[in-house]
Amino acid sequence: MSSSGGHWVWSASLRYVFMALMLVVILFVQGGINRIKDVLKLFLSNWQFWILSGSIGFGAFYALICFSADFSPGWVIAATYQFTTVATLLVLMLFGRSFPKRVWIYALIIFAGVCMVNLSRIDEFNLRVLVLGGFPVIIAAFCYPLGNQLVWEAKHGSHKRVPKIDSPLLTNVFNKVMLLTLGSFPLWIILILISQPPLPSYSQLLNTLLVALFSGIIGTSIFLYARNLASNSSQIAGVDATQSSEVVFALIGGMVFLGKPIPNIISTIGLFLILGGLMMFVKY
Repeated sequence: MSSSGGHWVWSASLRYVFMALMLVVILFVQGGINRIKDVLKLFLSNWQFWILSGSIGFGAFYALICFSADFSPGWVIAATYQFTTVATLLVLMLFGRSFPKRVWIYALIIFAGVCMVNLSRIDEFNLRVLVLGGFPVIIAAFCYPLGNQLVWEAKHGSHKRVPKIDSPLLTNVFNKVMLLTLGSFPLWIILILISQPPLPSYSQLLNTLLVALFSGIIGTSIFLYARNLASNSSQIAGVDATQSSEVVFALIGGMVFLGKPIPNIISTIGLFLILGGLMMFVKY
C-alpha cells in the first residue's frame, strides 16, 4: 500500500472500517440480527475497556506500522516487528505472569536475528529514517500483545485491575475481533481529524479491502483463536512468537512483486535466527 501511494491514516483506518462491515455479515450469518445486537450490548456495557484495548491492540498497533511503511521497506518492518516476541514476555510480566527462563532464550535468539536484519541495511538509512521507520514499529510491537492480553485477562478474570467480562460471546473469535475493531474507531476518528488527509484513491481502497480480508478477518481471527486456546503464559508467548514467520513472506513478496533486492549474508543469517527461535518455541 505504501508503494502505491496514499496517506498512511487511510491505509490504517480503512482496514478496520472494512473489517467492521465484513464482521457484520459474518455475525449475521452465524447468529442473525440477535448476534449483532448481543455483541453491541456487550461493547456498550464495557465500552471503556473495549476502547482502551481496541485503541492499543488494533488502533495504535496498526497506525504505527502504516506510518513506518512510508520510511522503511516492508520486510524490514516485518523483521523489526519481531521484537514483539520479547515485548510479549515483558507484557506478561506486567500482568504478573511467569514462565521458564528458556523462553527468554528463544525470544532473545529471535531478537538477535531482528537486529542483524536491520543492522545489515543501516548504510541505506539516515538517522531520520531509522527513527521514523524503526522506532514506531518497536512501540507497535508492545501495543499488539498488550491489547490482546487485556482481552485474555478480562475473559479469564484473573487480574484485579482488569474488569472480568464473563460472557459466552468471548468464546467466538469473530465476536472478539468485532469488539476490538469497534473499540479502535475513536482513535481513527481523532487521527483523521488531526491529519486531515486527502481522500483515498481507488487503489488504496482496494488495497485496504484486501488487507482487511486476508490480514484482518482471516489472519487476526486465526491468531486470536490460537491465543484463546492458550492456558498459560508460556503458551501465549509461543503463539505470539509465530508472528516471526511473517518476515519470510514479506521478504519473498517484496522480491517477487516489488522487485526488492535479495538480502545479503548478514540479513540471511538474521532470518535463519528468527526462524530458528520460532522453531524452538514450537518444539517447546
